[in-house]
Amino acid sequence: MLEFVDTHCHIHSLEYYDNPLNVLKNARQAGVGKLICIGTDYEDSLQAVKFAQNNKGVWASIGLIPHDAKLGQKALNELEPLIKQPKVVAIGECGLDFYYTHSPKQDQVKALHFQVELALRYGLPLIFHVRDAYEEFWPIFDKYKSIKGVLHSFSAGRNVLDQALERGLFIGLNGIVTFSKNTEQLAAFRAIPLDKLLLETDAPYLTPVPLRGKVNESMNVVLIADFLSKLRGETLDVLSKASTANAIKLFGI
Repeated sequence: MLEFVDTHCHIHSLEYYDNPLNVLKNARQAGVGKLICIGTDYEDSLQAVKFAQNNKGVWASIGLIPHDAKLGQKALNELEPLIKQPKVVAIGECGLDFYYTHSPKQDQVKALHFQVELALRYGLPLIFHVRDAYEEFWPIFDKYKSIKGVLHSFSAGRNVLDQALERGLFIGLNGIVTFSKNTEQLAAFRAIPLDKLLLETDAPYLTPVPLRGKVNESMNVVLIADFLSKLRGETLDVLSKASTANAIKLFGI
């Protein structure tokens, strides 16, 4: 059986799943051997860490999502003690989201700086959430050296892709690729170098075709990979091996 990694999911959350262990079981049966559960604030990050520690093949990332940046410095300070917990492999998801602007821009910028500096201090990769904010994001990114990370839920065009690749970032693709009708997006999905591509679900969100309308699960990373292999003209075997190797390289899992 081919092996896949879901590099971005929220299956630890009891808010969305009655029994996360069933979701994990379904993923393993589908060939998803490794998963990274992503925290969006302190409590959610703690839940992700505990779920990772209690389950083989699961790791955690801790962070404060841009939507909740308004929670302020106290929420950011709570993150650092979690870094020392076993199986924490990244910081994020963090970044800028000016599409929704659930938190003021200045709070988002402050939270991003804090989390980048935290990651660099501990030598961890970053998981970036950026939407309608690349003009503001790149100048912040470029203030720092040696950032390792991934643009999660990539849905931009070739221009943003080229800028990301120039900076050494990995690109995370999820269910969006299966239902996008945007020719620029699809062209960018095709153009991602195989050695920079990561697979993710963002479960419970962004459920891929043909399961739209249902709660997303990590097992559906296989559907995303299958669609991508056809879109890019690669075999599923090639795609699974490359994306798995990339995940292992970036996150050390």
